[in-house]
Order: sequence, then structure tokens, then C-alpha cells
Amino acid sequence: MRAPDAPQLLLHDERARSPLQWIEGTSRFSAGAHEMTGFSQRIRPHVDAELAAATKDEAAGRPHDAFRHLERAHVLGQASTAQHVRVHWEMFRWGWRQRDLGECAGQLLRIAGAATKTAIGLVPHGNTGGANISPFKRLPVSPELERVIQSARTDRS
Repeated sequence: MRAPDAPQLLLHDERARSPLQWIEGTSRFSAGAHEMTGFSQRIRPHVDAELAAATKDEAAGRPHDAFRHLERAHVLGQASTAQHVRVHWEMFRWGWRQRDLGECAGQLLRIAGAATKTAIGLVPHGNTGGANISPFKRLPVSPELERVIQSARTDRS
């Protein structure tokens, strides 16, 4: 018999679109209703907007524009374990739809790294997250995205 509050692994469930659902429900860095970090809560709408733009561009037949939005989402969310894993999962899904095995393989490695390294600060600021960039390389952040990140870090409301 399962304990009433035991987390359920959703990978068998078609509704489980990403490993994030499992991480959010079981991690102390949970993005669930009770324990999402302040930064993660504040940056999520910006990550969501970039992911929505990526979906729109890909649906319109502009996969490379879509990937640029995924890269922007990565830069924004990479300091949050949940958002970091989420964006790499979406990059993996993009690679799968594009039949880009190199991107898919690179994203599998990055998903594991994001899930295990983000919380301890092993994240190269500004890295765009694609398999075409070393996962250890720091990159400059556009002033626009830097303002959003800094606002999410400092806003305590």
C-alpha cells in the first residue's frame, strides 16, 4: 500500500510532458504549490513567454527562430533548477522534431547536468544551452535579458 503523500512518478502518464513535473513534485527546489523559490517564481513568466514564442515560431515553419527563443529561455531560467531542466527538455523535444540527433544527445547530457548542478551554482552565466555550445562556456548576456534576470533576483514583492 502506498503512503497517501508519496510522490508519483508521472513518466508513464501521457500528461507528463517533462521530467520537470517529477522534479517539481518531489524536489526541495519544488516548483509545486508549496516550495518554489522566489527567483524561480519571478523568472517563470519570462521563461514561459519565450517558450510560447518558440512554439509559435516552430508552428509557423521557423524552427531556427524557435530555437533562438529556447536559447533566450535558457539564459533567463538557468539559475532555477526547475526552469533550467524544463528548458533543456524543450530543447530536446525541438531536436527530436527536427530529427537532430546531435541536439538530442547534447540535451540529454544537459538535462542531467541541469538537474544535478544548478542548485549548487555550477552554471555558466549566459550560456545559451544548445548542443552547439560547450556546456561550460560563459557567454555575454544581452542587456535586455540581464535586466529581467536582475529584476527577478532582487524583487522581493
